[in-house]
Amino acid sequence: MSDPQIENQRIVWFDMPVTDLDRAIAFYREVLAIQIDKESFENFTFAVLEHGPGNGGCLIPDPEHKPTDSGPLMYFGVEGRLPDAVEKTRAHGGEVVQDTHPIGPHGFRAIVRDSEGNRIALHSETNSGRVRGSGG
Repeated sequence: MSDPQIENQRIVWFDMPVTDLDRAIAFYREVLAIQIDKESFENFTFAVLEHGPGNGGCLIPDPEHKPTDSGPLMYFGVEGRLPDAVEKTRAHGGEVVQDTHPIGPHGFRAIVRDSEGNRIALHSETNSGRVRGSGG
């Protein structure tokens, strides 16, 4: 039996190139506030991002595939915690390229470079949420 939600997804997996796997794991774990598991298969170590039954991906340290800020823009969901995710980007070696801004009826995004140099978007339907570690 197939899952209609999965059948209708156009992007089903991604391999994100990284230079330093441990640094990338720390960055994405903090910015996305998700579990990331380091795994090995046939003498190759990589990291899988928590994804449940939905779209997923992994961080791949492969010298033949370099991080880039000029390829497709992937959106990562940080629902209800966009300010926190932007702050965590800065705190964990990333750079804010475009700070939080509305994208019409589709919510809000910030475009950032991860700790490895990949350009990504952080997305939330709302632009609210208290930044962790910002008092009280």
